[in-house]
Amino acid sequence: MAAATPLLTNELDIVIPTIRNLDFLEMWRPFFQPYHLIIVQDGDPTKTIRVPDGFDYELYNRNDINRILGPKASCISFKDSACRCFGYMVSKKKYIFTIDDDCFVAKDPSGKDINALEQHIKNILSPSTPFFFNTLYDPYREGADFVRGYPFSLREGAPTAVSHGLWLNIPDYDAPTQLVKPRERNTRYVDAVMTIPKGTLFPMCGMNLTFDRDLIGPAMYFGLMGDGQPIGRYDDMWAGWCVKVICDHLGLGVKTGLPYIWHSKASNPFVNLKKEYKGIFWQEEIIPFFQAATLPKDCTTVQQCYIELSKQVKEKLGKVDEYFVKLSDAMVTWIEAWDELNPPTKSSANSSA
Repeated sequence: MAAATPLLTNELDIVIPTIRNLDFLEMWRPFFQPYHLIIVQDGDPTKTIRVPDGFDYELYNRNDINRILGPKASCISFKDSACRCFGYMVSKKKYIFTIDDDCFVAKDPSGKDINALEQHIKNILSPSTPFFFNTLYDPYREGADFVRGYPFSLREGAPTAVSHGLWLNIPDYDAPTQLVKPRERNTRYVDAVMTIPKGTLFPMCGMNLTFDRDLIGPAMYFGLMGDGQPIGRYDDMWAGWCVKVICDHLGLGVKTGLPYIWHSKASNPFVNLKKEYKGIFWQEEIIPFFQAATLPKDCTTVQQCYIELSKQVKEKLGKVDEYFVKLSDAMVTWIEAWDELNPPTKSSANSSA
């Protein structure tokens, strides 16, 4: 059978944060080559990152980030994969797929290579069902439908803002779990995509993730992590909590499940524990904060929602630690930088509220 024509080649950018040569792209060549790549180089900007021939890409290092954003570059993390969100900001496409450089092509149970990007695109182009759970999971998938008892008035679904993929081999565990289960590998391939219900938070992992930049882009800020910050490895989760609260408010959907990638190597659990240590305590306050967060009706754009959320972060989480005051300021700086690089047009005002 002839290979399917790749979808959205002119409407999607692939964003990759890295500190090393991108040899891993060779494995992804059949799937990624038709797309434009945005590579965000972390760490030493004088180091040359090698990209295999034949890829269409632009590469930004720390010097570029400082040059483009000026003083607002302070909101972009350094020495942490959170720097990837700079790529979201400079993209001019409707969709973003982001992947880590230690993620390889996985195989499905029949031994066939999984085209992760193609599955993400299917997820994001079909509606979500955040308001009522379908027990057959994704009703828009071939061979599935809405089950008996599903309200007809909700079968149109909601626009999908985020498609969150999973990982075979090394699971995305926190440091304490890594230490207790150093040899655990995920071998379970669950052939399902589901919508995360409205009002339910989830831990978003940024290493295999697609989102609609027009619908939710300004909320995809990966926070202040890494160099000079008291915390790391919470960048994607912070973005996920903010995104979910805003998606719930604006009536947008978030899906999780397929596609799988092969996560090739475990990071050092002792290093991870140092990065996560404060977050493990703080999240016991952060989660109830997001669970209780509500946004006023007059917040109808993602930017308005995000600025409102930043005020609540400062007011409520600022009491937990001074770091959250700094983070709430960075959230505002991020939105200012986003709007500078992506001047709002009349049509971009989100009317789905």
